[in-house]
Amino acid sequence: MTVRGDTPEAWLRGPIQGVDPYLMPCAHGLTQVREDLASVASALSNDELWARPGGAASVGFHLRHVAGSIDRLLAYARGDALTSAQREAAAAEENADPTLTVQTLVAGVAAAVEQALAQMRATPRERLLEPRAVGRMRLPSTVLGLLFHLTEHAQRHTGQAIATSKAVRGPG
Repeated sequence: MTVRGDTPEAWLRGPIQGVDPYLMPCAHGLTQVREDLASVASALSNDELWARPGGAASVGFHLRHVAGSIDRLLAYARGDALTSAQREAAAAEENADPTLTVQTLVAGVAAAVEQALAQMRATPRERLLEPRAVGRMRLPSTVLGLLFHLTEHAQRHTGQAIATSKAVRGPG
């Protein structure tokens, strides 16, 4: 359990209003992702944001990818196919774009998390086990599986962003 100042981690702050208790772990996880990414990114210069120490993916990539993957996985959870704009955005995530600032990328993550929380609030419990198809191969999942995966996927990239930011900034 990590406590920063007087604020415990998201999962220890109680329920998030309007979110079904079955989805609360996802909502708490995404809330923590939003806070952790904002904290780690805010300490970086634009050069540090796009640095790739040892060939690792940049913090900028992780911020873009978290926001984009949340958007794409939410589409699948709704039963939608990806749009051409979503596919193009996914392809562009790997390319460093120094015109994108920390503030812009953090705002993108925050907006994606808010979109996910809104979709969780609008998803009735009885729909959580509905089947959903993922990707061009239409691999099987469920609404719940997709909401859980977008959370753990975002958490995985958040951890990578934290590690990369430490490598970029050095000790201290």
